[in-house]
This record gives sequence, C-alpha cells and structure tokens, in this order.
Amino acid sequence: MHNIYVVGIGPGSYENMTGKAIETLRACDTIVGYTVYVDLVREHFPEKEFLTTPMRKEADRCRLAFEEAAKGKAVAMICSGDAGVYGMAGLMLEVGKDYPQIRVEVVPGVTAATGGAAVLGAPLIHDFAVISLSDLLTPWEKIEKRLLLAAEADFVICLYNPSSKKRSDYLRRACELMLRHRSPDTVCGMVSQIGREGETYRVLPLRELKDASADMFTTVFVGNSQTREIDGRMVTPRGYRDV
Repeated sequence: MHNIYVVGIGPGSYENMTGKAIETLRACDTIVGYTVYVDLVREHFPEKEFLTTPMRKEADRCRLAFEEAAKGKAVAMICSGDAGVYGMAGLMLEVGKDYPQIRVEVVPGVTAATGGAAVLGAPLIHDFAVISLSDLLTPWEKIEKRLLLAAEADFVICLYNPSSKKRSDYLRRACELMLRHRSPDTVCGMVSQIGREGETYRVLPLRELKDASADMFTTVFVGNSQTREIDGRMVTPRGYRDV
C-alpha cells in the first residue's frame, strides 16, 4: 500500500512549518498544491517535482495527487495553515475512496487562528469559535446563524476569509450581527499576512472593526465579554488568578 500525505505548511514561512511537515516534504518526490501555496515552499525544496492547479479546482488537484501516488511516487498535497482546518484533508479522504490501495496520512500545521493569536497576544485562552465568512461553499444564512449564536454564547470568535472583492461588505455585516449580543467596546484584533513578509496587526474595539478594511490574507478576532487590551495586546483571561 502506498501513502499520500496531506501537509499543513502553516502561515507561509519556513520557520512556522512543523518539523514533521518539513521532514515529510523532504521525503516526498512530488508536491501538489494550489499555485500560491506551492510558491511559498518551492525555494526550500528546489529538487522536488511541483504540480499545481488553480483555485476552485480542488477535486482535480486531489485526483492528480492520487494518480501520481499510484505511479509509485511519494506524494504530498500541501495546504496553508492546517490541512484539517478549511484545508484539503477532508476532500482527500473522500476522493481516496476511489484509490483503496493508497493510504492518506494527515500532517498537521499551524492554522491562522493560532498563528494570528500569537501575534496579537493571547485572545484564544478560553472557549472560542472559528467561522469563515466565505459563502462560496456555505450559505450566508447559515453563516449568519453561526455568528449570532456564537456571539450570544460569549465565545471569542475568530473570522477566516473576512472580505474579498466580491464580498467587500461581509465583515461589516458580520460585525452588525455580533453587535446584537456584544458591546461596541468589545476588544477585537486583526492580523494580516501572518508569518509572512509584511505582517501587521492592530487591536481595536468592535465598533471600529465594523468599518475596518480586510482581505483574504487577514484573520479577525472578536473578543468575549472578558477580553481586554493589555499594553497593546489582546488578552482573554481564563480565570486562573480568580481561583
């Protein structure tokens, strides 16, 4: 039986890849991925064969990887962040049913929630929810319900894919929904280009987040009722000092 590896490469920099991810890619013959992600690792593994497909060709990308593995090659499918968090691990396991002779192994990576949290300080110390604002695969009505319920339950909320050219007002819409259950003074944070050149962050209240600009390379954090700003960092206490 052949193995195929689904590898989370983290936020983008070599330093933020796990040791196991690096070891796996070094051992592979072929690395398959979305063009942008392949470009992030190409210079570190120049001796490898690279195969790419554009966005929205995910199923084709998976089949390509399995076909290469079926030839006897050691193949890695790479994803940004963690392969199991809005990544390709699920689809690879689904497509893998058609290739019973190939076993899928998932190699975890640093996802934007934890990578961005480290930049901001400690926003995710207590219970939190991760919600993508992309309605490409999830109806907006379902996203809206998740935002409202997570806000009402006082989760810290981490928002992936907060805005794009076609969804320029989605972050504003999300903030307006959360403001039904959150104070306008709720401490929030934004991190752009996590772990890459040009990384920036800011801490701001929810009322200002509503009018902030973001893109697909930005991850947004909305604090809970306990989250506070400490020396310019975003911190959600867990309550250790109260025990």
